[in-house]
Amino acid sequence: MSVFDIIITYREGLLAGLLVTLKLCLIIWASGILIGTLLGYFGAKYRGEIGSPSRVISFILSGVPILILLFWLHYPLQAILQISINPFFTAAFALSLLNIFGVADLVRSALVNFPTQYNLAAKVCGLSQKETFLKIEMPIITRQIMPSLLNLQVTMLQLTLFASLISVEEIFRVAQRINAIIYKPIEVYTALAIFFLIICLPLNGIALWLKNKYTRDISEN
Repeated sequence: MSVFDIIITYREGLLAGLLVTLKLCLIIWASGILIGTLLGYFGAKYRGEIGSPSRVISFILSGVPILILLFWLHYPLQAILQISINPFFTAAFALSLLNIFGVADLVRSALVNFPTQYNLAAKVCGLSQKETFLKIEMPIITRQIMPSLLNLQVTMLQLTLFASLISVEEIFRVAQRINAIIYKPIEVYTALAIFFLIICLPLNGIALWLKNKYTRDISEN
């Protein structure tokens, strides 16, 4: 069977797995961007109370392999709490946690390093603190972090593959099942690669375009 024969023959299973992957991504992306942005904003505003603890947690999470995090949250945690947790929710929580602190780092760093000259110019022009944030800081910072933010979301999409190891029926696990039936690893995993290329390449392209168009050195001279 060729790659396209596999895609056509097993399209229902692959689409079902892709749907699970996309649902997982939507949860990870939405929670990461919304909560992470708020955490980053308040982390920059209250550096001691929120910023420092957030950085410590982010540093700790960066040293924990995603597989260890997934397995610990799914197996030992269930035993400790004596409850059964749907692996989908475990994967969504673990990856959302990583995304939240990843986004928070981006936002906090952008706010902390924002040049004071822009704020001084806004003050001279008579803008209030709220107007300065909404009309000057937010647009500039959004353009600055958008490429890195998109790249982070692509990375989170790719990390969803690990969810299959705790029995989440996402697209990689479906591909494994198909390969177990027909044993065509090259063709099966090439088909899987095509699915990810279709999703990831446009996002990477947009990130590169935004980086070239909007990212510039805004540091003070």
